[in-house]
Amino acid sequence: MLRVDQTLLQQVIVSRPSDSYKGDYGRLLLMGGTYPYGGAIIMSALAAVETGAGLVTVATDRENIPALHSQLPEAMAFAVTDQELLAEQIAKAGVILLGPGLMDNELGAHLVELVFDKVQPHQVLILDGGAISIYTRLALPLPQAQLVFTPHQKEWEAMSGLAIGDQGEEATRLALSQLPPASILVQKGPHTRIWTSGQVVGYQLDVGGPYQATGGMGDTLAGMIAGFAGQFPQVGLYERVAVATYLHSAIAEDLSKEAYVVLPTSISKEIPKWMKKWSDNLNENVENETFS
Repeated sequence: MLRVDQTLLQQVIVSRPSDSYKGDYGRLLLMGGTYPYGGAIIMSALAAVETGAGLVTVATDRENIPALHSQLPEAMAFAVTDQELLAEQIAKAGVILLGPGLMDNELGAHLVELVFDKVQPHQVLILDGGAISIYTRLALPLPQAQLVFTPHQKEWEAMSGLAIGDQGEEATRLALSQLPPASILVQKGPHTRIWTSGQVVGYQLDVGGPYQATGGMGDTLAGMIAGFAGQFPQVGLYERVAVATYLHSAIAEDLSKEAYVVLPTSISKEIPKWMKKWSDNLNENVENETFS
């Protein structure tokens, strides 16, 4: 398995041109946080904004919007049941994150089916949490889009048919071949792996640990992946996903030096500092840095 190294980090996280503006850094639509999981989409949105995503819009329960805006006024938000606005925002988005805190019920199924019907090949569609459960349960045909899946072990079991104990490299590689070409899989677990169909060798993280085993960790990761997906066009989507996933666990590992458990929101607060460090050191020798 490959490792995310300093060279890859600095190929992805580059300094921003002085003449750029928010429209250069992604238009994201995040969908989820239906009752009683409102906090999930808030954590995803926080992570996406902290990565530097240009425009972040959240479709969630109307009752969840005041809580979102009290923590994150930088994000726009609307009621996920507003069908006209939802269709408009799906069409405008460059990156759609579907699933953090999405209840597996009639509304959730409607939203997954709607996005699958409306998404276009040029858009990035990230399926997380509830969206993976709904897609798997209904056996829906996958749409033509740039697909990213972020399942934990039980969700990957449902997707692939592989029991948790059987989710090794070779078995996962074979299961991945059943997904559309160029699909990206973030196989979350004690040793998270990042794969893309059609490529024999994937990335495996060498950072992270049990201090991340707390609610909201995956929602934060999904938001970080969405934020990276909307930026850094100088590299491929696969590389952006790999670096976002690494950054998530690298920050957690650093915070764990002084914390028994690392909260997802604590990771988000640190994202801009770490991205600044890597972009500033693009042309410097950083072998002795603690951020490696």
